[in-house]
Amino acid sequence: MASTFNEQFDELGSWRREFALRLKLLAEWMKDHELLDAAVEERLKRLETQVRSDKVMVAFVAEFSRGKSEMINAVFFAGYGRRIMPASAGRTTMCPTEMGYDPEVPPCLRLLPIETRLQPQALMEWRQAPEKWTRIDLDVNNPQQLALSLEKVSETRKVTQEEARALGFWHPDTPQDNPVVDAKGMVEVPKWRHALINIAHPLLKQGLVILDTPGLNAIGAEPELTVSLIPQAQAVVFILGADTGVTKSDLSIWREHLITDPTNSDARLVVLNKIDTLWDALSTPQQQAQQIARQKADTASILGLPPEQVIAVSAQKGLVAKVTKDAALLEQSCLPVLEQALGRGIMGKRQRILGNAMAQGISELRAETSRVITIRKRDLAEQLHELKGLQGKNASVIKHMRARIAEEQAEFDRGGAKIHAVRSVHLRLLREVFELLGSKRLKGEMAELAGALQQKGLKIGVKKAYAQTFDRLRANLSRVQSLSAEIFSMLGGTFKQLNTEYSFSLQAPPEPQMGRFITDLDAIEASHLQYLGLGNAFKLAQPEFADRLVRALATRLRTVNESALAEIELWSKAAAAQLDAQMRERRKNFSRRIEAIDRIHQAAGGLEERIAEFEQQEVGLDQLEVKLAELTSYLVAARDAGDYQPSVDLAIG
Repeated sequence: MASTFNEQFDELGSWRREFALRLKLLAEWMKDHELLDAAVEERLKRLETQVRSDKVMVAFVAEFSRGKSEMINAVFFAGYGRRIMPASAGRTTMCPTEMGYDPEVPPCLRLLPIETRLQPQALMEWRQAPEKWTRIDLDVNNPQQLALSLEKVSETRKVTQEEARALGFWHPDTPQDNPVVDAKGMVEVPKWRHALINIAHPLLKQGLVILDTPGLNAIGAEPELTVSLIPQAQAVVFILGADTGVTKSDLSIWREHLITDPTNSDARLVVLNKIDTLWDALSTPQQQAQQIARQKADTASILGLPPEQVIAVSAQKGLVAKVTKDAALLEQSCLPVLEQALGRGIMGKRQRILGNAMAQGISELRAETSRVITIRKRDLAEQLHELKGLQGKNASVIKHMRARIAEEQAEFDRGGAKIHAVRSVHLRLLREVFELLGSKRLKGEMAELAGALQQKGLKIGVKKAYAQTFDRLRANLSRVQSLSAEIFSMLGGTFKQLNTEYSFSLQAPPEPQMGRFITDLDAIEASHLQYLGLGNAFKLAQPEFADRLVRALATRLRTVNESALAEIELWSKAAAAQLDAQMRERRKNFSRRIEAIDRIHQAAGGLEERIAEFEQQEVGLDQLEVKLAELTSYLVAARDAGDYQPSVDLAIG
């Protein structure tokens, strides 16, 4: 039987821990053998951080009362023997709720008051202000207390229509989306804007993040949720009612919030929940199966998805079956089919992405380190040749040899000015890159866009303003690509000259490609287009909503720029560290050569001993090269979680 999502996540977690441990041991081994220069150390740290902290977010999206929270209980928390997330009849999750694990924070529920919407800060900025959140400590060993505490995400409060409008829940121009007005003229809105749950659940500890979203009205009122959190989720589970199929509001959520990036549609799973409502004594099992099959086919057709991406389940029966250990009911609920789809599709895809990133990083690291070993072997061979040439020679010849080496060393040191000039040009070009992708440039772009959105009345030209903003951002990345190519060309020419003059083996690392960051910009732009049509014209006319939209956009764009800058910085460090390493090795070589000549000159018989010593060092370098290949080859081969082999010996001394 295929692995469930939980089982595949466990396998991925085991692989990640094993991989991170081997990276740490590799770093220690390299340090012991003086192979750990600044660039290699930086690369190792980044790889270890990436593999240890890699997160997998699964977002559950639906209209109200489709069973999102019950499905989360059934798939992830059945082990508690009861419901953990509130899943009673009616509206349950009233605010976006993230469940994850941070070992630096005790188990708790943090709630951001809804009133923070009246202030200009983006949600990401509020995350950096923990004192503004209401915190409730959780007892993870007490399921009843845990479930009772988490009911707070369902809390609401009554406000006037004017307050509801200011908070983003009341729009006079779209009355069909407004909450019901009670006898006192008040309307019900969520009490909290966002909830963060931090508990040491086994899956959450391994990097799983679960996002439980409220219904359409709340989603539309929080731009950061739809332009940042949901698009970045590795999987989105869109839940419909099996008895109703795709309703008008369901279709609105799908078109406006979930299908903004058609190239990533395979990360969307559609679930027809509550198939138990179709079980009745007047229909045969065959008739029930046919009815469910028709609903799945119709749903796939309406949403434009392959039929295999539509799954029919009963989350409630699946939860009951897991708690009561009823295997027959669990199979009838079809919950294992959903778990297998999550495991096979989402986890499999995540494993490949992470594994390929690790394999590429390890291969580059091995190439950089092998180059250092090659330099040492070449320098050692030159020294051996030099010493063997002294066999049978008198003291005068040996003294002349020492003088020649000292002159070579002095000439090499004089060449430092040329290398300093190369570094100056390199840094000048890098400063231009950092200016293009820096926070000052991005703030300017966002200020210009905010100005366009703050115009009074309907924002007729807003689409053009957005398009021009993204065109400029893409142009910045294209310019960075050109500058990177210029740096690469300059380094290539200089390295070639240094290789000729000093017998170095420098090789300029290929410049980073900005294409994937431009693709990220395209996806972000697409996720914002939903807000630029006539359907959202009245929302955009509200200054507070437009401001939140720009701030949410700025937060995500900053992440793209920072990622691009980090890649440029690592590439630049790799090139500089390569030059530093070879210069350092050359200086060591001069010192070793002079030391060897001095020892030979001072001690009779020292020549043969020194030659024997160098020959032994040659053998040691060969062994070092073999060990490096062995250690890195294992890491490259084990890039897929399926290759996890805990029985392999970890001793790499």
